Amino acid sequence: MAAAEEHYILDLPTFEAPVKLLIVVAPYYKDIADELVAGAKSTIEAAGGTWDLVEVPGALEVPTAISIADKMSNFDGYVALGCVIRGETTHYETVCNDSSRALQLMGLQGICIGNGILTVENRDQAVVRAESKGQNKGGGAAAAALHLIALSRKWAAPSKGVGFHSEAIKLAGQATGPKNA
Repeated sequence: MAAAEEHYILDLPTFEAPVKLLIVVAPYYKDIADELVAGAKSTIEAAGGTWDLVEVPGALEVPTAISIADKMSNFDGYVALGCVIRGETTHYETVCNDSSRALQLMGLQGICIGNGILTVENRDQAVVRAESKGQNKGGGAAAAALHLIALSRKWAAPSKGVGFHSEAIKLAGQATGPKNA
């Protein structure tokens, strides 16, 4: 039996301003979803962030919920969680491909999303990947979202604001400097 492969994991980013994430989970396999959520919550809190949680019926609804939240709320980023286990039909491919593609397209539009929707062959693989004390894929998805939020804040353009930008507003007829005699 081969030794476990080692992976390099980035340190969690730090934030000067508060960070808030929405965890969107499809709890179709409740025990697996609960482990994914526990890992995500713990990672967000370790970075000093806060989170809200919503449940949706399945993995295909996760991207839609994130899209709605992004349009109607003020979250900095999102954690997509769920589990798709291969069955006897081609539905597996549809759910895996379409949920992943939708999340990727939103990410390419600048939405900070960590994808923790497991796509596995069997329940045993899902359990190993979900355990917060094991592979902790929920925590990994939260970390990915946090890193993307940190990058978006680093590269954000200063706000242009609306209206006047000078410290003093000059009204018509007012002197703007010392009077010349």
